[in-house]
Amino acid sequence: MVDIATLLERNLHSIFGEGDEALRRTVAEEIFHEDAVFVEPHGTYRGREEIVRIAGVIRAMHPEFKYTPIAPAEVLHEEAGRMRWVSGSPGKAPSYAGTDFIVARDGRIAAIYLFFDGQPDPTSPPIPA
Repeated sequence: MVDIATLLERNLHSIFGEGDEALRRTVAEEIFHEDAVFVEPHGTYRGREEIVRIAGVIRAMHPEFKYTPIAPAEVLHEEAGRMRWVSGSPGKAPSYAGTDFIVARDGRIAAIYLFFDGQPDPTSPPIPA
């Protein structure tokens, strides 16, 4: 069974930080339940395929940005966890920050909730549905 901290790391780097759709899809099959849900300020996305799709849309808006955790993952009883992170161009000040909260079931992500810390992503237009 995969631990919560690993799920958070893989989601941040291998789903939302990954530019290659085939690699993103492979990891999504490993870490998300088929009926997982992703909720963020611009919308709610249901199902593994929809999460992979929207992660690609978000990644395409800032292909050079890197996600960097700013604190270790926090875990609640191997059922839920959160990770705080920043994002931006390497070598520059972060453009925005956020916190991912996940709920896991049977070692996979059942739900992920993204909150922007401070101002919402100032570099991004609303995400197309």
